[in-house]
Amino acid sequence: MIGASNFFELAVAVAISLFGLQSGATLATIVGVLVEVPVMLTLVKIATSTRHWFARFNNKLVSFC
Repeated sequence: MIGASNFFELAVAVAISLFGLQSGATLATIVGVLVEVPVMLTLVKIATSTRHWFARFNNKLVSFC
């Protein structure tokens, strides 16, 4: 994950240089990345806190087909 963190700065720099500061594409690039991580962390927290709601079938994949 440490190597992946550099892509955020690169994406922001490319968006600003290509579209300018007042562009919607630049805003979407910056806000999209800043919103994505907290949303994913929240979804993981919800999934781990509700995992007891779901049945476990001897650690095997259950197929209903």
